[in-house]
Amino acid sequence: MLKWLAKRADASRKAENLYGAVVAQAREPAFYVDFGINDTLEGRYELIVLHMFLVLEKLREAFPGDTRWSRILIERFVTDMDDCMRELGVGDMTVPKRVKGAAAGLYGRAQRYREASGLGQDALAVALSEFICAEPTPEFRAQELAAYVLEAARVLKEIDPEDMLAGILKLPDPNGFVERKELS
Repeated sequence: MLKWLAKRADASRKAENLYGAVVAQAREPAFYVDFGINDTLEGRYELIVLHMFLVLEKLREAFPGDTRWSRILIERFVTDMDDCMRELGVGDMTVPKRVKGAAAGLYGRAQRYREASGLGQDALAVALSEFICAEPTPEFRAQELAAYVLEAARVLKEIDPEDMLAGILKLPDPNGFVERKELS
């Protein structure tokens, strides 16, 4: 029995490390400054979901038929959403419904991103625009974000899954995907 508890604690620690790396990447300032994603609760949620999609795809590829790591990572995501909503003062009776919506959003977006990424950068840019910037703005750089996502997926294919589970998530630097205008 103690071995089971130790394995569960180790898996939880790995999920915590990996989720922390996902959130850290999603909080990179370049996404908000250069890609034109609003630095709001919704914008942050969308970027966490986008990076969760990338990591979940890697886990699906690395551990075919074994959903344990994906499940534990999603559980960590759900716990984070629950904690955030409670910190924001969402009522106790409303939190479960909102968390369920956040989890459903993760699944729906992951499915859409999976389909679109198989069709190329233009299709992925459209899918990203549907969720991340539903109200089109000239600041949102959908093509550049799609290029980042495709490069991140390529880089993740080469990462050792054990390194990833240790929280080592070497994704591309988002700073290099948007051409910056020089101030004169």
